[in-house]
Amino acid sequence: MTRDLRIEPPPRVVDASLLVAVVVLIATGLVSLVSGRPTGAWVFDVHAVAGLSTVVLLAWKLRRVRHRVAPDRLTVTRGLSVLLAAAATAALATGVWWVLGGGLDLGPWGLLNLHIGLGLAVPVLLVVHLRRRFSLPRREAVEDRRNALRYAALVGAGALAWQSQEATNRALDTAGADRRFTGSREDGSDDGNRFPVTSWVADDPDPVDVEEWTLDVTGRAASERSLSYADLTPGASGEAPGEGAPRSQRRAVLDCTSGWYSEHDWEGVRVGDLLALVEPADGAAWVQFRSVTGYRFSLPIEEAGDALLATHVDGESLSHGHGAPARLVAPGRRGFQWVKWVGEVRLTRRRELGEWVAIFVSGA
Repeated sequence: MTRDLRIEPPPRVVDASLLVAVVVLIATGLVSLVSGRPTGAWVFDVHAVAGLSTVVLLAWKLRRVRHRVAPDRLTVTRGLSVLLAAAATAALATGVWWVLGGGLDLGPWGLLNLHIGLGLAVPVLLVVHLRRRFSLPRREAVEDRRNALRYAALVGAGALAWQSQEATNRALDTAGADRRFTGSREDGSDDGNRFPVTSWVADDPDPVDVEEWTLDVTGRAASERSLSYADLTPGASGEAPGEGAPRSQRRAVLDCTSGWYSEHDWEGVRVGDLLALVEPADGAAWVQFRSVTGYRFSLPIEEAGDALLATHVDGESLSHGHGAPARLVAPGRRGFQWVKWVGEVRLTRRRELGEWVAIFVSGA
């Protein structure tokens, strides 16, 4: 009896494995966009290992179907398959290139943004592809111990490659060596307002006049308050003058999904102190931070209490591009959740689902 010593699994198993790998990559990629705490580092590791393993799966798939994509044999279905393969290959290539210290200037966007965009295009093309050609593997193939060993070796090789890249980056002293667990690279730490200015989607308001601006604390509370900029800025005693809350400082890392992070000393008013001014009512469970642009994001009230509404960074007044007069500082959250140009803090019973829509349609 002859033994099957092939490294490559049967075609249907490869196809099903690619589907699983893409689902894992999409799921971990989406979670990574909102994961900023070290306890969530495993999500980025799984994403990376799955990506490196997918490189091998995709190579097997393309080797098998290469004869079908000759110009004289192309059909609409095969054309969509080629487009899917190109998007998947480009997404993997940009991810690997970023990890190895590469970069790409696309105006307001960069290499990591391109990687994310390509990654989001893959599931759309995949759905179309699966509607036209997909067959589940036979049960015997799934239960074959040889296939289990093949995939154990594949995942193990992916994990080994992921660990090896760190040593390679350090040895070659590439830009990839200076990465946070999220993949972001340091830029502008402890240098006041001189760190990258980014805005989510269409947010681009005119500079806010601090003389006319107010911060409204509203919602499910015993009373509502409207505070001026003078109420939030320090007086001679180190406390906010007028009817404001005491000043607080917090050192925190701003980690942007564009691929950079920056660590600073932020100064402003602790959100918990703001809420104490209005006395939250029973049932208040969320705190929503609303920008003058209409952009908004909510935090659980327990987490929000330790957040900061910053007016200064490293001893400098916030610049307009960084959210002046006040921006949210939410340690452990990603940059797009640090709402800029905050004009209202609202206590609510439930989180507003519409804020996920506002993320994409806000702008001023």
